[in-house]
Amino acid sequence: MADNQINTKDFIIGTLVGSFVGAATALLLAPKSGKELRSDINDGAVQVKNRATELAGTAQEKGIELKDKAYSATSDLTKKAVDATSDFSKTVANKSQEITENVKQKTSEIKDAVEDKLNDAKDKAEDIKDTAEEKLDEAKEEASEKIEAVKKELEK
Repeated sequence: MADNQINTKDFIIGTLVGSFVGAATALLLAPKSGKELRSDINDGAVQVKNRATELAGTAQEKGIELKDKAYSATSDLTKKAVDATSDFSKTVANKSQEITENVKQKTSEIKDAVEDKLNDAKDKAEDIKDTAEEKLDEAKEEASEKIEAVKKELEK
């Protein structure tokens, strides 16, 4: 793409060369005396020199403007990149913290649920143990009563 564009320096050189050739051709082909011709050539050279000076000044101003624009654009892009990176880092840190807190909360909830289930299981086990002890005591009491009844019948 850069090969297709006309370079400012090449344009100025082309303009100067074209101006010299055009001025020289016009002066040489004009039907004037030598003194007039030299005077016209001198005037033409002065005009070309003035025009070249103007173009050089314009080219220098444009170069400075372009340099300033490039510097400004680079500075702006760098600032935007730094800001975007900073924002991204903050977002990642915040999300990481949120995830960590959610994991801690879920872990705590699961731990509490497991403890509740264990406590329920312990309560049920104690209830079953108490019931079994009561049934055992009842069975012992019935067995004692039956033994006593059998003893009484045997004594008769």
